[in-house]
Amino acid sequence: MEVVGLLLCVAAAVLAWGFLWVWDSWERMKSSEQAGLPGGGSRTLLVTAHPDDEAMFFAPTVLGLARLRHQVFLLCFSAGNYYNQGEIRKKELLQSCDVLGIPPSNVMILDNSDFPDDPGVQWDTARVADVLLRHVETSRVNLVVTFDARGVSGHSNHVALYAAARSLHAEGKLPKGCLVLTLQSVNLLRKYLSLLDLPCSLLLACDALFVLSRPEVAQAQRSQLEPRGTQTCQEPL
Repeated sequence: MEVVGLLLCVAAAVLAWGFLWVWDSWERMKSSEQAGLPGGGSRTLLVTAHPDDEAMFFAPTVLGLARLRHQVFLLCFSAGNYYNQGEIRKKELLQSCDVLGIPPSNVMILDNSDFPDDPGVQWDTARVADVLLRHVETSRVNLVVTFDARGVSGHSNHVALYAAARSLHAEGKLPKGCLVLTLQSVNLLRKYLSLLDLPCSLLLACDALFVLSRPEVAQAQRSQLEPRGTQTCQEPL
């Protein structure tokens, strides 16, 4: 019995420590300081493939960057015309950006036959990289945020953006001091655990993890049908 009591005490202590560690980490992640990110006043380019990517995948990142006083620009590589609703989706994108705090003057939506909204079409990496670099230089950004190698959902258009960013980084074409952060893809189980995934996210956090406050969650909800958390990592491209 004494051994059982001792084990229970140890288990309780470990659980208490774990709870306090998670709470402390959460509070630090909600603060204005994030390791691996440029400071306030930085110019960030969010690079997406389709209208709705900014809300469905990147809303917490955008709101977290706003909290850090970043000026956020958005480059969307297609009008989302897969179902011939491109004009509608472009308007929805601008509305979503307005909710997320990205002004229309900072939004660029491409409608180019080189980059069709089609998972069956492989976008040319060199062409994507050329367009991306031009916008990085024009907007004078020092942080690029886009998808990782798995593209979160595995969509080939998402993956193409990562390939282009990786190419620019590997060839040293990005302006000096310009960082690239990629959205970390997670498995299906973690995607739908919601708040229960927080300890795992805190434990595995790389360069930046954005945890939204309650008002920010409501803001993210207004930009889409349902909010999802995002974690970004500065990867060896």
